[in-house]
Amino acid sequence: MPIKSYKDLIVWQKAIELVKDIYKICKQLPSEEKFILVPQMIRAAISIAANIAEGWARNHKIEFIRFLNISFGSATELETHLIVAKSQYQNIDYSKADGLVIEVQKMLASLIKNTKLSEKKW
Repeated sequence: MPIKSYKDLIVWQKAIELVKDIYKICKQLPSEEKFILVPQMIRAAISIAANIAEGWARNHKIEFIRFLNISFGSATELETHLIVAKSQYQNIDYSKADGLVIEVQKMLASLIKNTKLSEKKW
């Protein structure tokens, strides 16, 4: 099936799933994190999916790769926020988010590599 939209990309779909899980986690964090960790985690999670979409919309291979790299950076940032949250708030289940963030990072790395190698004209 040809990819017609960024919404067809499995990595974007997984990134959206990750956003939803991050919101669930953030709702469980204490109120003192309302202006510290919570907005950082949500922004980083949303940035992953948003940059995939924006890169796709640029309709140029080099731009797409650039935005995929930005998404990868946001995924790594989110991974760091999760490490901090886990160290401070052990009573929350982070397992789904941990798995998704690693999966998204691997998918982004693969997509970046394959896009660089592709012959497709944008």
